[in-house]
Amino acid sequence: MANRLEKEDSPYLQHHKDDLVAWYPWCDEAFLKAEEENKAIFISIGYSSCHWCHVMQEKVFNDPTCADILNQHFISIKVDREERPDIDKHYQEVYRLLNRRAGGWPTSIFATPQNKPFYAGTYIAPTSDGTMEGMGFEELTSLIARKIAAYDAEVLKNADEIEQFLGYKDKPKEATVLKESFVKNFMLQVKNNYDPKYGGFSIAPKFPSAATLSALLVVDKLYDDKAAKAMLLNTLQQMSKGGMYDVVDGGFCRYSVDEKWLVPHFEKMLYDNALLSELYAKTALAYGDENFEKIAKDIADFWLFFMSEDNLFYSASDADTNAQEGEYFVYGYDELYEAFTQAGFSDVAQLLEKLSVTKEGNFEGKNIIRIEEKLENFDEVQKVLRTIRSKRDYPFIDKKIQTSWSSMMIRSLFVLSVFDQKYKQQAVKSLEALLEALYKDGVLYHATFIHKEPKVEAFLEDYAFLSAALLEAFDKTQDEIYLIKAQTFANSALEKFYDNGAWNFSVGEFETQEDIADATYTSSVNVMLGVLLKLATLLEDDKYRHFAFKTLEYNSYNLGRKPVFYPTMLVEMLRYLRGNAVVKSSIVNLENQKLARLKYPFVLLRANESEEFMVCGEKSCFANTKNIDEVEEIITQNFSSKE
Repeated sequence: MANRLEKEDSPYLQHHKDDLVAWYPWCDEAFLKAEEENKAIFISIGYSSCHWCHVMQEKVFNDPTCADILNQHFISIKVDREERPDIDKHYQEVYRLLNRRAGGWPTSIFATPQNKPFYAGTYIAPTSDGTMEGMGFEELTSLIARKIAAYDAEVLKNADEIEQFLGYKDKPKEATVLKESFVKNFMLQVKNNYDPKYGGFSIAPKFPSAATLSALLVVDKLYDDKAAKAMLLNTLQQMSKGGMYDVVDGGFCRYSVDEKWLVPHFEKMLYDNALLSELYAKTALAYGDENFEKIAKDIADFWLFFMSEDNLFYSASDADTNAQEGEYFVYGYDELYEAFTQAGFSDVAQLLEKLSVTKEGNFEGKNIIRIEEKLENFDEVQKVLRTIRSKRDYPFIDKKIQTSWSSMMIRSLFVLSVFDQKYKQQAVKSLEALLEALYKDGVLYHATFIHKEPKVEAFLEDYAFLSAALLEAFDKTQDEIYLIKAQTFANSALEKFYDNGAWNFSVGEFETQEDIADATYTSSVNVMLGVLLKLATLLEDDKYRHFAFKTLEYNSYNLGRKPVFYPTMLVEMLRYLRGNAVVKSSIVNLENQKLARLKYPFVLLRANESEEFMVCGEKSCFANTKNIDEVEEIITQNFSSKE
């Protein structure tokens, strides 16, 4: 029998509607019932493509003993972190306070009947492994139920203490003068984390770190830094060989469990793919790399073909197919040998070796395709690989439409339009569709589902990434309406979330401060910095520059000492110090790809009626030229370091 999640829109909550646990969605009814019946509260937070969320559902939430304990002694609440990131941020802070380390998903929170949390975990196995740290779900919930029923004084005291800490907001220690020398510290810290063999900035697991790689691109553009260039190019090359990058369909999986990017968790997230498509495109422009250009396009094409509807982008696809992780993605040796033989390929054994395919396999007896060296006939090989996949069940797709993540992909499509105008046409359609779906009667919303009305109002990340996408739209179309809309959403973000240099992620039920670290994806604060500095230049309005400076000043102590955690803020600080260059000319002239390949990383475009190129700064224009090749020299002369 379905529980109370039956009528929820979220695919993640729908996944749990037939669990043995009597789940509630996040609602007042659940908390009132907990207090009335003096029952502990169990809050479980996850998302639809989370592998360990699936495991906990199978092993715990559909285990009769575990479910019976929850149903008798707890009020159990399910939360989709992608639908309610404000709730998730709040309880990730709870986890950090209780465990003194970062959490993850699934997140398991236990609270008093008054919803004061006192215990936090992630995945909890159904039974104990005999250690305190390995206490199983049955034992843990039985213990908590007894303590709550007995009004255990220690539990209640701990809960009160945690609640007091949750109201605390970090304050800056002291302001530090903003300097380009912060880059030296950044490079030292990045080099200390860098894997010179396979790229990336850890051993295993490895995440794509798009923000760090994007900052390295800017550092090389500004300072001709060979180390930055080498780390960037090696990492992008190694990541794209296959495994975490799906060379068959396109698109990146969330992360790699090994150091060489071979074995991923197979879920694909919109935010990773949007940010990486933009990064590969910009790197291709900077260094003339056709392979990177192809990867950027393949990422976008994958999302457009597999993961979109009515010009809107789905949020994620699952790692599992038929409850087997990676089943859709991997191949058997005999399966491929027969398929390539039937397709007329010669020397199939040698081909399989080039695809890293062996009889033993590289993933649980099967094979993940990885190409160490370029295959000249890969298009034909890819057709065979795709034909095999076409006969399989595709992983579950979460069809949630999110303002922030969708805006990332729209921005990426506008960047790709430098190579092919079809991406601009798609970006315009997708931007219009997103605004129609999630901007209703003057209210911006966070998420919705195809053909349904949105319910949850927008957070800082939605305003930030949407504003950034609108500014990219203006840059590539020169349509003033996009600039006006970007200003409108930026003004709303300042009004709702800005607080004397700090920024809240959410307001209302959960007022949470936004972190400036670029973690799962770029911090909303750092995206807003770029938006404000671009608006200040394009609109010639110093108030936006003032808000950007106050934000940088507020965070300058941390930025100066540990810039490796804040790569995008470092880039925006460099933009603030160096200034935006504005190139003005006719729309036809502004579409010249040479402008997109300019070395200076902070170039904005502004259309006028002139057939010449005018180069301007924040307050003045420096020179006119009819020769586009002279624009680079003018910018270099006028936007060099001031230190």
